[in-house]
Amino acid sequence: MKSLNISSLVVIAIFILSGCGGNSSENKNKQTLSDTISVHDTGYTGIKKYTSGPNLIKEITFKNGVREGLMRSFYAGGRVRQTFIYRNGLRADSSIWFYEEGQVFRTTLYKNDTMEGLQKQYYRTGKLKAKLMYKKGMRTPFLEEYTPDGKIVKGYPEVVVSIHDNYKTNSTFSVTLSLSDKSAKVKFFRGYLTDGAFDTTRVARIKMFEGTGSLNLKKTSSAGPGYVGVIAEIITGFGNKNLVYKKITLPYKDLN
Repeated sequence: MKSLNISSLVVIAIFILSGCGGNSSENKNKQTLSDTISVHDTGYTGIKKYTSGPNLIKEITFKNGVREGLMRSFYAGGRVRQTFIYRNGLRADSSIWFYEEGQVFRTTLYKNDTMEGLQKQYYRTGKLKAKLMYKKGMRTPFLEEYTPDGKIVKGYPEVVVSIHDNYKTNSTFSVTLSLSDKSAKVKFFRGYLTDGAFDTTRVARIKMFEGTGSLNLKKTSSAGPGYVGVIAEIITGFGNKNLVYKKITLPYKDLN
């Protein structure tokens, strides 16, 4: 009977020790896994300076190898040329361009490395020169320009449309586009604004000759919308792009 009890105790002891050993091994595995997936410093943290000869041309702030914070570029004379703010490697907030003399030239809002929101331009005097709007990196038609004495610019040229209807004779219909001031500083595109913005990947350039664009439509076997959209990209006296959208109603609904 004593022999049986001793044997039982030995078996129970071995079982308990075996269980404790298993838990210890499992805990070690968990600790090893935890150490394996821990995040380490992946790169340089601090400000890197870039030079060209004796001149400082750029300063970029990094955190763990990624751009984070202020970036500045410089003119050869040492003044700041432009500044950007980076968040996790992407441009964000307001970026600023400066005249070489130090005055602010232009400010642009960024979101996720893309222009988003209002852009402002300034004269060397500090007075506002222009306001433009960007949406997801694309221009919208919004534009306001100001004279040096603060007056808003008006009287932009209008898009002039001329029709050549040969539908009944040879099934063609032509649209000629030009500006009211006869300026050649314009490009015409066939297409529409995308969510209120000018997406150049979703429009087609219209052939131009000396400031005049020609859009040649033909009769088709399928029905169309009965109109065509045209966007004029006009260069203003300030060098900005004035975007003008025009919807041209067609007398026939099978043109394309």
